[in-house]
Amino acid sequence: RFRHVGQGFYPCLSPEGDEQGKARAEPLPYITRFRRTPMTKPNLTRMVRDYAWIALGSVLYSLSFDWFYVPNQIGFGGLTALGMILNHLSPAIPIGTVVLVLNIPIFILGWKFLGGHTLVSSLFAMAATSVLVDLIAAIYTFPPMDPMLAAVFGGVSLGVALGMIFSKGATTGGTDLIARLLKLPFAWLPVGRLLLVVDLSMLLAVSIAFRSMESAMYGIISLYISTLVMDMVLYGLDQSKVAYIVTTRPQEIAAEIDRQMDRGATFLHGEGSFSREEKLVLMCAFKQKQIVPLKALVHELDPEAFLIVCDAHEVLGQGFRRYQKNDI
Repeated sequence: RFRHVGQGFYPCLSPEGDEQGKARAEPLPYITRFRRTPMTKPNLTRMVRDYAWIALGSVLYSLSFDWFYVPNQIGFGGLTALGMILNHLSPAIPIGTVVLVLNIPIFILGWKFLGGHTLVSSLFAMAATSVLVDLIAAIYTFPPMDPMLAAVFGGVSLGVALGMIFSKGATTGGTDLIARLLKLPFAWLPVGRLLLVVDLSMLLAVSIAFRSMESAMYGIISLYISTLVMDMVLYGLDQSKVAYIVTTRPQEIAAEIDRQMDRGATFLHGEGSFSREEKLVLMCAFKQKQIVPLKALVHELDPEAFLIVCDAHEVLGQGFRRYQKNDI
């Protein structure tokens, strides 16, 4: 037992050893008060790498918007849609500036519910995309193209950009940040689906402003593609599998999986429905790229083994991702 005294913790003795129940020893050196973790070199390197990735995603986001959406008047969700409407009514109003102003109250909510890191990184992404949208538009005006091509390729490129930004815990503000806030009470829903619901209402406003349902319809196509691509970037690039192996040589296969693939396995106790024989069933989680070595390994050790491979949406733990609070 320990008692907190002063700067550290002292072991408690019986009343016979000390009338106040405290030892007259020095505080234990390895048990101290919590202190703020300093910014180490690995943490600084990781932060620089994350912000460089966010910056690259912001460039792709801005380029996609100016190239595919603006010249073809394709409906765009989020606060950017309001910027497009105001710019359509008064071309002197820059879209990026409108988005920057409208984001202020939303970022106040983000600070309260998502914390400082998300706010700072999102401020960086929002400022970068707002400035780059106006900068690219001032430097070069992209000519119109076939609206369907613009909707498809705009959705793909925008989805990749948003996935890059979201993967580092940031947003571009607006409805992206609203979707991130909605992720807190609806943690089981993918971010792309939440963003789809929020942005559909903005597309309706764009169609009314442009007096064209085609604009909204192309926008819906582009929005659907972008949410699919974004979810693929966020959840699909780190695909994992789970294998169930029914074999007469479970110990040898488990040992080789550990040696050749650096993966652990779990023994499940099973029973054959026909033979009534008790068997050990191996369960092993592994990366998508390891499926071929696993199949070859199992076949080599037991050609008669029964192998089942299933998709795993998320695998958390050693050798895979770690759990993080408010994870996307």
